[in-house]
Amino acid sequence: MSSNKPWNKKEFEARLRAKGDRYHIHHPFNIAMREGKLSREQLRGWVANRFYYQVCIPQKDAAVMANCDDRETRRRWVQRILDHDGWEGNAGGIEAWGRLGEAVGIDKDKLWGQELVLPGVRFAVDAYLNFARRAPWQEAVCSSLTEMFAPEIHKQRLSNWPTDYKWVAPEGLNYFRSRISLAQRDVEHGLEVTLNHFKTRAQQERALDILQFKLDVLWSMSDAIALAYPDKPAKVKSSKK
Repeated sequence: MSSNKPWNKKEFEARLRAKGDRYHIHHPFNIAMREGKLSREQLRGWVANRFYYQVCIPQKDAAVMANCDDRETRRRWVQRILDHDGWEGNAGGIEAWGRLGEAVGIDKDKLWGQELVLPGVRFAVDAYLNFARRAPWQEAVCSSLTEMFAPEIHKQRLSNWPTDYKWVAPEGLNYFRSRISLAQRDVEHGLEVTLNHFKTRAQQERALDILQFKLDVLWSMSDAIALAYPDKPAKVKSSKK
């Protein structure tokens, strides 16, 4: 029976944070990005496909709000939608990622038209969006906790891109810069909800599974991008004799 005893909040949070070992910062494609080894085609492919994730994030957050019956949570959560979609004088994160696309040389119409989105990336992101629509809102909140690990990956890009990818226009990096503080703010709220809602041992283990699901979504996206944009593209044999 002792094995079914709930973890206290400190241990529960520690177990959630330990999931960072499976964050896509450790994916071979991201490691190559951090080491400055990606080609222009690879980097553009990554930016174009991650854009699909960005445009779906406010839809995910809207689903959380639609399912949430707690007014105070909705009042705080709505800021996430504004962060991505923008408001008044703030263009928002989606627009910032659009500028990143332009900075790496992707045609604007192709980027916004999602012409370069891979089937595997679309499938993974749609799975996440559908989960948020159908799951209890507290579970959808828990799935967002991959943001615990995001500031580090943004800091890495801000550190090495100006040196390793000098061809990328500097203004394209503003998305990474803005998300460091915003992610930290969002994590505080997401943790507050998760630690207070998942109280029994079974619920806490469910929370860990949910977070793993989201980590798998991000990892699967990287798998699909790495497969479509290999380090050494296969040569196509000419049909000419």
